[in-house]
Amino acid sequence: MASQRVFAAVVIAVIGILAVIVGVVYLTVDAKSLPSFMGQIHGDVAHRSLRGIVALVIGVLLLAGGLGLFAYKPRPSA
Repeated sequence: MASQRVFAAVVIAVIGILAVIVGVVYLTVDAKSLPSFMGQIHGDVAHRSLRGIVALVIGVLLLAGGLGLFAYKPRPSA
């Protein structure tokens, strides 16, 4: 049971790290320079700040959830 919890915590934390990376890319790279799978807009020099902020928030929440799941210790049954 504990190994499944640790595996789930690692998967959630990795997804959170990826979401944080995507958020940073959205906030730092111009919209015309984004990779095509991230929604490239030709001729636009603005940043995708709303998507970046949402990705950062989701990433931080997933990281916190993964760490919480990893640190959780169930009480021994009586």
